[in-house]
Amino acid sequence: MSSILSAFHFCRAFSHQRMSLAAYCVICWRRIGTLIPPPKTTTYWRDIRNIIKFTGSLILGGSLFLTYEVLALKKSLTLDTQVVETEKMKSYIYVNTVSLDKRENYGITYQARKELHKAVRKVLATSAKILRGPFADTFSTVDVEDHECAMWLLLRKSQSGDRAARLQAVQEMSETHHWHDYQYRIIAQACDLRTLVGLARSKESDLRFFLPPPPLPSLKEDSSIEEELRQLLASLPQTELDACIQYFTSLALSESSQSLAAQKGGLWCFGGNGLPYAESFGEVPSATVEMFCLEALVKHSEISTHCDKIEANGGLQLLQRLYQLHKDCPKIQRNIMRIIGNMALNEHLHSTIVRSGWVSILAEAMKSHRIMEASHAARTLANLDRETMQEKYQDGVYVLHPQYRTSQPIKADVLFIHGLMGAAFKTWRQQDSEQVLTEKILEDEARYTTCWPKTWLARDCPALRIISVEYDTSLSDWRTRCPVERKSIAFRSNELLRKLRAAGVGDRPVIWVSHSMGGLLVKKMLLEASKKPEMSTIINNTRGIIFYSVPHHGSHLAEYSVNIRYLLFPSLEVKELSKDSPALKTLQDDFLELAKDKNFQVLNFVETLPTYIGSMIKLHVVPVESADLGIGDLIPVDVDHLNICKPKKKDAFLYQRTLQFICETLAKDLEN
Repeated sequence: MSSILSAFHFCRAFSHQRMSLAAYCVICWRRIGTLIPPPKTTTYWRDIRNIIKFTGSLILGGSLFLTYEVLALKKSLTLDTQVVETEKMKSYIYVNTVSLDKRENYGITYQARKELHKAVRKVLATSAKILRGPFADTFSTVDVEDHECAMWLLLRKSQSGDRAARLQAVQEMSETHHWHDYQYRIIAQACDLRTLVGLARSKESDLRFFLPPPPLPSLKEDSSIEEELRQLLASLPQTELDACIQYFTSLALSESSQSLAAQKGGLWCFGGNGLPYAESFGEVPSATVEMFCLEALVKHSEISTHCDKIEANGGLQLLQRLYQLHKDCPKIQRNIMRIIGNMALNEHLHSTIVRSGWVSILAEAMKSHRIMEASHAARTLANLDRETMQEKYQDGVYVLHPQYRTSQPIKADVLFIHGLMGAAFKTWRQQDSEQVLTEKILEDEARYTTCWPKTWLARDCPALRIISVEYDTSLSDWRTRCPVERKSIAFRSNELLRKLRAAGVGDRPVIWVSHSMGGLLVKKMLLEASKKPEMSTIINNTRGIIFYSVPHHGSHLAEYSVNIRYLLFPSLEVKELSKDSPALKTLQDDFLELAKDKNFQVLNFVETLPTYIGSMIKLHVVPVESADLGIGDLIPVDVDHLNICKPKKKDAFLYQRTLQFICETLAKDLEN
């Protein structure tokens, strides 16, 4: 009990002490408060300034941090383009090096920067969607060095959905010559098919834009190129073919089998089928057999389904190997180019042709000083270029100008049609001997040209599209390339008319330039076009015709050939040139009526000197009376039949009068 009372008194005492202590503290604070004077105004503003200084420093530091992170993001943010995402997976794309210091790539700072980069990417992507466009140009190249921005911008622009923007990008690429090698390689690796073809068809393009062709597959064991070429030809359909295709195919297969037998120890027999080697005893048999196979493949490549077979059986790679092997044989290379050009007429094969490496070969050939090589390459690339070309150039139709993409508006077409034993290029060369031709072509093209329409006319009239046509002709069936072939003027005219229409002839004003039998083909083509509604544009747009020694009323060559037919065995083409030919007379009468009705402008040239045929025959091929169409000027020139279409020089009367006629006839069209 006493203990309880003691505890009670202790608690009361402690309670009183606590209350006394609290009262004492309150009294002390009141005394202190009465002793301290009220705060001054200056102290208040000093505190405000301190707060402002601290806050400003914090904002400035944060701004500098964000600026640093955005600049750092410029080195890591990738292009939002499919081409870069795809191409950077390839081992040969050039990429910037990354630091190997783990302290820089990991840790709190690294993670913070990574999250900030993600946020900025989302902001940029959202703004791009709002603006309905790609990332702004300032951010579109943020993963590359500053001096590479233009390259990546052009690459992205070449993938644009706007055709005009794509064309401008290709033009700007082609005009760039200050890039490093690796930059050209990046473009070569990253660009698409249409950009690559566009660069190949741009005159100023650097060849470094084009990667070397991929490695060719190895030849089969105990096999040769000749044998694989034969196997390729044998794999193509052999039924329901044109008689001439059958002839070339059977000839190539039979002769190649003899060649292979000889190579394996058998006896080589020249001329197994009669006379095919009569003119080639000095040639290597394998090269001759390869020519037979290529000529057959040229014919097969004119059939779309056969092109698919050629591609499926490795023909693109085999032809490329043969092309590289025969760099010193232009004839073999031209036939290979003809095959590739025919295959390029099929758009579904374009990607395969490009992937096989042919574009780099064609781009190099385009820059050749040899007009024939450049023109064959130009035809193939034009068929591959569906970005700027609507026309398709079939076998034998060659554009001499413009061979590259151009901003020059094309306002009219001038077509060149050769005659008997002529060709698309050699018929229209400058008059000179073969020896001087070879010497001068390497000296100066301005002094000598192997094709004056391409060199002279293209410079004098850049607004013209200049086309030259080639077809096979012969004086005698002894020398015909296909003995089963009997092509009349009517047959050839329909064939050429179809090819020219596919090339867009008739869409613009047209002037026809023809030599010898080529003039008869022009007359027949125009008559046929006048009977077909789908060809009416050719008639309506024909402005004029130039005839170089065209035998409107027949030729002495036909009479001479018939008189000694047992020696010459004249071909069908020559027989049709006889003065008493009913077909020739009907052609003349019908065309004269058409020309007068359509008011065609006509200019006639005729030779006055005889022509040497071989070393023994001297003949005035087309006399003056036969070259007179009955309308237009008739101008005699002191040259022979072969040189009537070959001016001696640019300021010669023959060329200047031709140029005058073209300019005057197309004056209104060229002005418009």
